[in-house]
Amino acid sequence: MKKILILTFALCTILMSGCKKYLDVKPKGYTIPEFYDDYVRLLNNQALFRVSSAYPNYLTDDVRGGDDNDQNKGAVYTRYSLFKRNLFEFKNGSVFDQGESDPFWEPSYSHIYVYNTIINNIEKVPNGSEREKKQLKAEALVGRAFEYLTLVNAYARHYDPATAATDLGVPLVLSEDINKSYKRNTVSEVYTQIKKDLEEALPNLATTVPQRFHPMKSVAYAFLSRMYLYMGNYSEALVNVKEALKLDSYLEDYNIYTTKKGTFGRVCTKANENISFPDAQNNKEAIWIRLGAASSGQIFAEVYASDDLLKTYRDNLPTGAVDQRLALFYCDGKAQFGSNVVLFPGKVLWAAYTEFNTGFSTPELYLIAAECEARVGTKEKSVEYLNTLRSKRIVGNSTVSASTNDEALKMALDERRREMPYLGTTRLVDLKRLNKDPRFAKTITHTHGALSFTLPANDSRYILPVPPKVLALNPDIAVYER
Repeated sequence: MKKILILTFALCTILMSGCKKYLDVKPKGYTIPEFYDDYVRLLNNQALFRVSSAYPNYLTDDVRGGDDNDQNKGAVYTRYSLFKRNLFEFKNGSVFDQGESDPFWEPSYSHIYVYNTIINNIEKVPNGSEREKKQLKAEALVGRAFEYLTLVNAYARHYDPATAATDLGVPLVLSEDINKSYKRNTVSEVYTQIKKDLEEALPNLATTVPQRFHPMKSVAYAFLSRMYLYMGNYSEALVNVKEALKLDSYLEDYNIYTTKKGTFGRVCTKANENISFPDAQNNKEAIWIRLGAASSGQIFAEVYASDDLLKTYRDNLPTGAVDQRLALFYCDGKAQFGSNVVLFPGKVLWAAYTEFNTGFSTPELYLIAAECEARVGTKEKSVEYLNTLRSKRIVGNSTVSASTNDEALKMALDERRREMPYLGTTRLVDLKRLNKDPRFAKTITHTHGALSFTLPANDSRYILPVPPKVLALNPDIAVYER
């Protein structure tokens, strides 16, 4: 028992480590675990569940920054971390100072190290059934694929079939041997590995799991639908999302909720204020649960909604109807989190104070299905998916319709933006992929006081830079000029 605990602790400690040759994560005296239960403990480590920092939202068109003398202390502009201000102001070059940790890149590669340990060794252990070992490996493959899909869409040019074979992606680390030399693989190579991991995992995933921090078969279909959506392969995305919806289609009814004073738990049921809106691990919409990264995982009460984002909540809204996503998760002009009322007239604060799922949830499935139907299917089916979702989100809603597929597509994209604001890197990825289509390409403008900052469509500053700590240890790594 002591040996198991020591081995488990040794691998758990890597999650707090930095980078050296991308992964400075191997503890002194580290030994590969020997038994099935050792690997179960590794995969159950709670640190693995925290992914996808929210800080890239500072690059997007959803964010309005606070003032220097903002009454809401969390939104005071000068109190933002320097890297957040650098992103908000669309600064060229590096975002982080020399030696500063990136709370996105470094934890992701630490997680990948754990997944590699499981993937490459679980089938060699002397105990555990073959089915159990294959399922555990499959879950690790899904975890690794998720980290890579997130990384490549943040730190690389968006997937383009014409250039993906040469565009710089991120390093593919598939071994726990930190002495191997690594290179920056292409976007195409990273996507190929993601697809390979998912296809290998799918037949060995369970159809049910005791709790949804573990992936099951529906997760693989949901994952493939997101992957193909990002690749622009809308037909394959539609096939997979329909399979996922056959297995998971539940939607939470937002119409039963209201708000009360406070922070976490401020969204509660109308019938009983002691019953809070379900967080990720209690929300039946969750298919596979992943939470915001431990550092910069959420930006509650830090930023205001941009006018552009607020407009989307008012589009296609019937007279007298209330979009509960806006009413519940934002504070309009004022907030009371403690005993004092904080005023910010003319601004709408992102203050959900509910830990949303950054993995896979059913609303995203409806939105992928609606978008892909509009692109390669029928406008009628597209708005059917949208109406199903909207009926659970809008008080006083009436069904919408579209006269053309292009109109349905615009509606689907707006609904996606309303449903998933500030969720990990979702909006950043959507901007990058939609900027490739002249119909949706946009220039983002941020303002602070008298200053104005602009980011044109397809600008290289949409790509997060490799952290300086990594470049200092790997000076030969190729980078994007930004």
